[in-house]
Amino acid sequence: MERRGKLVDDDATQVIEAVAADSPPPAGGRARIRWRRVLIISLVALVLIAGGTTAATALYVGSVERSIEKVDAFTEVPEESRPAKEPVAVDALNLLLLGSDSRDPENTTGSRSDTIIVAHLPADRSGAQLISIPRDTWVHVPRSADGRNGDTDAKINAAYAWGGVPLMVQTVESFTGVRIDHVVLVDFGGFQQIVDALGGIDIDVEQDFTSIHEPFRRFTAGTMHMDGATALDYARQRYQFPDGDFARIRHQQQVIKAILDRAASGGMLSSPAAINDFVQATADSVSVDQTLSILDLATQMRNVRGGNLTFLTTPTTGTGRVGDQSVVLADDAAAQSLYDAVRTDSVPDILAAAGR
Repeated sequence: MERRGKLVDDDATQVIEAVAADSPPPAGGRARIRWRRVLIISLVALVLIAGGTTAATALYVGSVERSIEKVDAFTEVPEESRPAKEPVAVDALNLLLLGSDSRDPENTTGSRSDTIIVAHLPADRSGAQLISIPRDTWVHVPRSADGRNGDTDAKINAAYAWGGVPLMVQTVESFTGVRIDHVVLVDFGGFQQIVDALGGIDIDVEQDFTSIHEPFRRFTAGTMHMDGATALDYARQRYQFPDGDFARIRHQQQVIKAILDRAASGGMLSSPAAINDFVQATADSVSVDQTLSILDLATQMRNVRGGNLTFLTTPTTGTGRVGDQSVVLADDAAAQSLYDAVRTDSVPDILAAAGR
C-alpha cells in the first residue's frame, strides 16, 4: 500500500463494492468476513469532529488508519501541569482540533494554527460539541519544552509556533482546564478535494459579498451550492465582515457541518470510487496523535450527525489591543463556566454557558 495515493488494495476494493451493493464480499483472503451495508459518516468530519468516519469495513478502515500521518502530541507535555479528568467525565472524550491553511494566499509563515477547536464527545456519545477558540485570544503560554520560548502572555496560536503541538496542548489545557485526550491536525487547504469528492456542498450564505482573492468570486445571500474551490474560498473570507475573524470561524463551521451532512446522506454508498476518492482526499489533509485509533473513534461516533452536532465559540468580551497587537479578550467568567461544564460532561450546562 502506498503512503499517499491509492488507499486500499484490490481485496479492500471488493469489500467496498460489496458494501455499496448490499451484498457479501467474495470469500477468501482478508475479505472473508461478511459485511452488511452501513451508513458512511465522513472521515474528515471525524477528523474535524464535525462527525464521524469511515467505510463500513475494518479492512478499509485499517487501510485508512495506516495512511494517516502520526504526530507526537503529548510526550513533551509535563504531566504535573495537566488537568485531571473529573470522575463523572471519565468516559467523555475531548479532542483538540488544530487547523492551518498552508495554501491560503494570506499565509506567509505557515507556522501558526489558524483554527483551534476543543471537541467534546459526551460519555453517552449522543452528539458532539465543538468549541472554537479564536486564534488571537490573549492567554498565558507556558514555557516550551526547549526552554527558549513561552512563559509569557501572547495570542494563543503563538504556542504552535513556539513549541509545536505539545505546547499548544499545554496552552489549551491551561486556558480551559480541560484535559485533552487526542489531537487532530488538518490542513484546510485540503477541503477543496474533499468537497469535490462529495460532489459539492450547500451553504447558507449570510450576506452578499465578493471574495478578496482571485478570481474574486461573488457570493450571494441564500443557499449556494459550492464546489471545492468555492467552499475553500468562502471559508477564508473575513475582511468583508464587521466581526472579522469571528465571521471566518462561522464560515469554517458551516463548511464542516455541510461536509458531514453531505457525507452522511448515504449517496456515496452507490459509488466505491467516490468513497475512495473522499477518504483519500481526507487522509491527505490529516495528521493525528500516536494514540488515536480511527477505527475506535469511528465506532464511538457512529451516531453523530449534523442534527446533534453543536458549534460554539469561547465567550469573549470582544477585541482590544495589547501594545501594538490586536487581540481577542476572553470573557474569563463565562469561559470558565463553559469549560467547567465540559470538564464535568454536562451537555445542558455547556449549551447554557454558551447562551444556547
